[in-house]
Amino acid sequence: MSTPEPYTPGSASGASVQKDGDKWTLILVRELRHSPEKVWQALTEPGQLREWAPFEVDGSLGAVGTVNLTWVGNPRPIETKITRADAPKVLEYGDARWELEPFAGGTRLTLWHNIDRRFISWGAAGWHIAFDILDRLLAGNPIGRVTTNNVMKLEGWRRLNAEYAKQFGVEPP
Repeated sequence: MSTPEPYTPGSASGASVQKDGDKWTLILVRELRHSPEKVWQALTEPGQLREWAPFEVDGSLGAVGTVNLTWVGNPRPIETKITRADAPKVLEYGDARWELEPFAGGTRLTLWHNIDRRFISWGAAGWHIAFDILDRLLAGNPIGRVTTNNVMKLEGWRRLNAEYAKQFGVEPP
């Protein structure tokens, strides 16, 4: 078994915020070198989600219905309704919406996630790292999910949090 390459996230990029009073939506866009079908599987299947996402689910997100979603670091599952699952194009559940578009032989992945404005830079930094881990997983070079407790200790996370806070015009939490 090979040792994964050391991981350091790149600069803050591909993120924006829609502001509506206290309701803020983080929008992250990432271009992946993998097909929409392959990305869809990683977004919907519990076994793949465990490898990169900051949460676990007790069932597939690939069909309309209900699952229990448990954020890493929070032992209490949240009953989450999947309201739209149009493979491999659109996935909506809870406070998240994912769109997958074919792009340059791969996929343009867009996430809209409603996040408390006080923690918008945390969310951007966390999802940035999760997207990096997803990309490596899909490329066959998994590095494993970074847990909430460990991610905040990464120098790269602290840097990303500060960069996104500056980009969004907020104070880092």
